[in-house]
Amino acid sequence: MAEYKSLKIKQINQNSSVFYLYLNNPSHLNALTTEFFNEFPKALKSLDQNPNANVIILEGVGNNFCSGIDLGLFTNTASSSENDNGRNNERLRRHIKYLQSAVTALEECRKPVIASIHGACIGGGIDIVTACDIRYCTKDAFFSVKEVDLAIVADLGTLQRLPAIVGYGNAVELALTARKFSGSEAKELGLVSRVLGSKDDLDGFVARIAEDIAAKSPLAITGTKAVLLKSKDLSLDQGLDYIATWNSAMLLSDDLKEATSAYFQKRKPVFSKL
Repeated sequence: MAEYKSLKIKQINQNSSVFYLYLNNPSHLNALTTEFFNEFPKALKSLDQNPNANVIILEGVGNNFCSGIDLGLFTNTASSSENDNGRNNERLRRHIKYLQSAVTALEECRKPVIASIHGACIGGGIDIVTACDIRYCTKDAFFSVKEVDLAIVADLGTLQRLPAIVGYGNAVELALTARKFSGSEAKELGLVSRVLGSKDDLDGFVARIAEDIAAKSPLAITGTKAVLLKSKDLSLDQGLDYIATWNSAMLLSDDLKEATSAYFQKRKPVFSKL
């Protein structure tokens, strides 16, 4: 398994198809560095292509999930030896698109990604969790769409993804005020699906959810994720047509035969790796 500077991949149970992907910069509250943006898509791609991985749990090492983008990244981005504003601006746009692609890699990964959030989830942390498929947090977790306080417009996906999760009005209020909000409010808004009492409670609960999902048909799980993401950009009629086409290609699989046989035989199904 590849070694990373800003991340860590771990398979806690060798007999499990659940893999953990850790943001691993605890001395800086898991701030997102240049190394993170270089490594994150590669790590997700490696898990996506790993036939032993069915579900990914995304966590932060230490006492926090993520404190946002490392401020040093802004300094490096702003510096340039070019005197041509047009070329400087084109380079900056290309760099922003590169950073965006690291977060979008969460959606491009076929395997479902569960965000397990504790402590701070600020700025770039919100970008990341809104691109995950499921989100859970501890009661002492706190969140902030912090970018306006740094005199920038959030540009890695929060303004595009958050409104669909919490509603447009709530997203506007959170983005313009940059206020801190709690795990319980995140649950009320729909940003997270459940709030757990402690980190240990969160770890145990998320592990059980992940194992439950990982035991299901990988064709059905990856297909459900793909269709849900695609349907966000389609009308109802277009979405129904898309799933009809998808299932016409995928429905009649060995997984369907196995699920049906297991149901009638009152046993747990066993599916082939994807």
